[in-house]
Amino acid sequence: MQKSLDYLNLDELYSEEEILFRDTVKSFVYDEVSPIIDEYYQKGIYPVELTPKLAELGIFGITVPTEYGGAGANYTMYGLAMQELERGDSAIRSFASVQNSLVMYPILKYANEELKSKWLPKLANGTAIGCFGLTEPDYGSNPSGMITNAVETESGYLLNGAKMWITNGTVADIAVVWAKLDGVVNGFLVEKGTKGFSAPEMKGKYSLRASVTSELIFQDCEIPKENRLNVVGLRGPLSCLSQARFGIAYGAVGAALSVYESALEYSKTRIQFDKPIASFQLVQQKLVYMMNEITKAQLINYRLGRLMDEQRALPQQISLAKRNNVEIALESARLAREIHGANGILGEYPVMRHAANLESVKTYEGTNDIHTLILGQDITGFSAFA
Repeated sequence: MQKSLDYLNLDELYSEEEILFRDTVKSFVYDEVSPIIDEYYQKGIYPVELTPKLAELGIFGITVPTEYGGAGANYTMYGLAMQELERGDSAIRSFASVQNSLVMYPILKYANEELKSKWLPKLANGTAIGCFGLTEPDYGSNPSGMITNAVETESGYLLNGAKMWITNGTVADIAVVWAKLDGVVNGFLVEKGTKGFSAPEMKGKYSLRASVTSELIFQDCEIPKENRLNVVGLRGPLSCLSQARFGIAYGAVGAALSVYESALEYSKTRIQFDKPIASFQLVQQKLVYMMNEITKAQLINYRLGRLMDEQRALPQQISLAKRNNVEIALESARLAREIHGANGILGEYPVMRHAANLESVKTYEGTNDIHTLILGQDITGFSAFA
């Protein structure tokens, strides 16, 4: 297991605890994920045997207080963990991101004490899996247009509608679902087995193949009153997305590191015209681009992590990190594929798998275009959304 790229000695800025946790997750990925992930990717299934191992490692509920079974760690440690998981595969990081940012976070922040005590320890130890239902078949970048709705009844709420592109949906024990109640977005916890609730898996993906992606369907689904979250409006789901986007910003760097390190090693051993291709100018240009952009992304992540730890990070700053880091990771994967030549499409190397996964990562949790407009509005004061 080689030392990761750290061109500006950023490790000097992280604490010993942060580096130890990062390196522990990195070793886990090297030992447990990398040897098997291509097989599962090819088969299009998630490696379920990793779930209890991830829980034992402390991956679920990293920032959740210890009284609820979490690690009580800081956001920087969460980010570094996501970086190392995505070094293995986006599907593994996505699984952990959803559990942490999109399920445990809203339960911790918006659910009543009874629901926190019931679900957070189970989610932390991996005996329960969660999912997050916001995107709909016709409403992705415009969540305010959602048509999934809830109607209040004597005993609770009646939920109708559908969600799409839901990570972990089919295997989830609990779903955080956003729906309109009297025309206003509200959050609800929907438990597996609830009458009128189904979660068929979506097949035929060419990206994130080692991840479970599902639909969520609600047909007169009865939700108890206590399962309504204590938040009203889009600020509820958007606060969760900020958490997830932060993890993605770090995760994308992990994918970029993986393809860069593979390309660097390959270029040193691949002989053409009687010398390693690493000695050629155009190959060095590609490698330097990757090194340069990854280093800048690492700097962004470090600063953003500290802002998150201080509870000062703005959604726009998170958008900048997600937008930049996924973009450079995808470009790095494409350049790495060029350096690997025809071998770059083989499962023996991680490059094509990361490239395909990153196409999805660039789209979910806010497309590149949406993050561009978020930043454009922030710096100009003019909204281009309407």
